[in-house]
Amino acid sequence: MSWQASHSVSEDAVMPGGTGEVRQLRPYTLEDSVLAAREGLLREQQPDGHWVYELEADCTIPAEYILMNHFLGEVDEELERRIAVYLRRHQMEEGGWPLFHGGDFDLSCSVKAYYALKLVGDDPRAPHMVRARNLILNHGGAAHANVFTRITLALFEQVPWRATPFIPAEVILLPKWFPFHISKVAYWSRTVMVPLFVLTTLKPKAANPRGVDIRELFVTPPEEEQNYFRFTSTLSRAFYFLDRAGTLLEKLVPAFLRRYAIRRCEKWFIERMNENHGIGGIFPAMVNVLESLAVLGYPPDHPLRRQAREAIERLLVENGDEAYCQPCVSPVWDTALAAQALLESGPADDPALRKGLQWLRDRQLRDEPGDWREACPGLEGGGWAFQYSNYFYPDLDDTSMVGWALHRASPQEHADALRRAAAWTAGMQSKNGGFGSFEVDNTQYYLNAIPFADHGALLDPPTADVTGRCIALLSLVDREAYADNIERAIAFLRQEQEEDGSWFGRWGTNYIYGTWSVLTALEVAGVDMSAGWVRRAVEWLLEVQNEDGGWGEGNDSYYPPRHRRPHRSTPYQTAWALLGLMAAGEGRSGAVQRGADWLIRHQRGDGLWRDESFTAPGFPRVFYLKYHGYNRYFPLWALARFRRLQTAPAG
Repeated sequence: MSWQASHSVSEDAVMPGGTGEVRQLRPYTLEDSVLAAREGLLREQQPDGHWVYELEADCTIPAEYILMNHFLGEVDEELERRIAVYLRRHQMEEGGWPLFHGGDFDLSCSVKAYYALKLVGDDPRAPHMVRARNLILNHGGAAHANVFTRITLALFEQVPWRATPFIPAEVILLPKWFPFHISKVAYWSRTVMVPLFVLTTLKPKAANPRGVDIRELFVTPPEEEQNYFRFTSTLSRAFYFLDRAGTLLEKLVPAFLRRYAIRRCEKWFIERMNENHGIGGIFPAMVNVLESLAVLGYPPDHPLRRQAREAIERLLVENGDEAYCQPCVSPVWDTALAAQALLESGPADDPALRKGLQWLRDRQLRDEPGDWREACPGLEGGGWAFQYSNYFYPDLDDTSMVGWALHRASPQEHADALRRAAAWTAGMQSKNGGFGSFEVDNTQYYLNAIPFADHGALLDPPTADVTGRCIALLSLVDREAYADNIERAIAFLRQEQEEDGSWFGRWGTNYIYGTWSVLTALEVAGVDMSAGWVRRAVEWLLEVQNEDGGWGEGNDSYYPPRHRRPHRSTPYQTAWALLGLMAAGEGRSGAVQRGADWLIRHQRGDGLWRDESFTAPGFPRVFYLKYHGYNRYFPLWALARFRRLQTAPAG
């Protein structure tokens, strides 16, 4: 069936895996499809011009929200009842909780979700609690949960403090030349760790007003358990012994030095609290700041503590009888991608689009303070952050995508903003030619072996997907001036290419995302798309197309062995594959026509698409995200470009 065909489905048809097709209001042709999707996207624009969609994570975040309230003794029974409904709905049939829709059981997430439900008042003898408890015990019990979970349990007196790493406040005083320094880790690690230093040093006890414990989740009584730490290498074992030695020497720390270190931590995170948007714009760091302020004696009505609480409350989402907490919000990213879709599907002078682009322009960070300035002290500011406000931490991915959209709309009108964005991006290039998200040369990989880093996500090294976007921006703004930066970045991409021709996706799931990110950048950079190494990527995309014409990939591809597994088609991944193939000159191929046809068939009556799968890793194998906007703007972007290529002269 060709891309020009029209389609309709029954009113109650639902695709396997949650695609959620509904009866279309009219049969869609390609033109109908693009117009309906554009109208649907414009309907969701905010009054001031931007777009923002829900950003959902696994059940760890809403569970931690409940745990936070019980730590502080600030219980909101009605809200927690609604969060509990959400937690129960996402429980696996076997009894535990996964890190993403359709994923396998995760021990740490399940321990926190179980504890949160018990704090809310769920009877541990209830069938869903029994199933969860049995599965947790069958996987070794709560003693084998990750470091962050064990720290939470220590605060609630469920495990002894020896179950946690030694991370005293004095770490903030270490010199930069020392093997560990907070500037050597990623921004998200930094903002989480510094307020956590206060908690792990003062070792406060949670208020826990209902006195709830979870001793039933331990195979061995927690005070008798000896195997809280697991070693993955000789280096991790060596760091563990250093960690234990530090614990023994802690009593020798002078009281005045400890007080000074705590004050330094306090000063550091207060400077970065980011008004009512929260430190780093991310939930885990916000929670640690709020709890640290409470432990340091700030009363609930203190302006800083109210500000910290408000930042967290802004992340709550309420849907009917349910509620959950987002890990952060993504308005800049959503708006930049929505703008790309609108630029592809309509005129650049559309008033709604111009309003969205102006909203983005107003949020460029120029003279604001930022941790990035430490590594690049003479560099002029010019980036964008991911959230409404996160001025200490602009990122290269958002900066490149926003700049790309501004350039497509009007390079003359946005010349100064583009000049600044490109200069800042080029200045943030790492020595190996690649680009990280927030940091320069953040490649101290040995730090992933410290006991605190059992999640393996302490660092922000250069990645192919971000590097691709940076290449696109620099090529658009001034290909000649940034020729050396572009050349070194392309060399990095060639080194990072997988044997099968694909690229790893650090910030989107997974190889389809990475390959799309690179191919679209290479097209903008003017790379010969017939080159052998580029064609290998094209051939890979063609090989992994599903029989139904779409593309799909699961988050299990982040687990060993690292490669894509067969997966049902999804709207956003089909769009990524189409955009990548069209960038490589495959716009008139049968594979691309079948992919476009798949998107048209699965478009809903409101002109948009829906899918239940999680779209990206926050941290691979640790934390996953569902960008609700990905099924809105990416399919429109792909279909609109496909439409344009059908009417363009051949070649």
